[in-house]
Amino acid sequence: MEPVTGSRTKRPEIATSEIYDRFMPSLGSTELFILLVVLALLIIGLVLLVRRRPRTPAPRLSPLELHQQVAALAAAQEMIPAIKLVREQTGLGLAEAKRYVDDLAAGRAFAPVSPGNGADLATRVRQLKTAGRTEQAMLLVRDETGMSEPDAQRFVESIQTATQG
Repeated sequence: MEPVTGSRTKRPEIATSEIYDRFMPSLGSTELFILLVVLALLIIGLVLLVRRRPRTPAPRLSPLELHQQVAALAAAQEMIPAIKLVREQTGLGLAEAKRYVDDLAAGRAFAPVSPGNGADLATRVRQLKTAGRTEQAMLLVRDETGMSEPDAQRFVESIQTATQG
């Protein structure tokens, strides 16, 4: 005798493979490949979209504020954040920004040249000499190169001005 289960009637069992076959289309290797390519293209598109999003530029600091913040970071031995800050604020390359931070940490004065200035050290020294500001030209050379005073003096003297021909 079978036990009575109430009003429930027994349903025929359906295998899960039958359900899968009934509701899921069979994917061949070609369809699977196309599906994967489309999925990959969607992911690449999303990555490119995220990278293209304009970033909010950091507010510009005054030269004095920049100098103070970089000096504080350098004093705390935080060289990488200091270099990053100099690059963001001035547009200098990695080597120039590192040199600026290293010179500042070592106690040497260094004024970073604003990008786009284009004038090299010799041109700026020549301009100062032509204006009769030889002492300032020597200070500029010492600040930017770390040369000793006699070396800077020899460098400034070796620069020919337009009037010296």
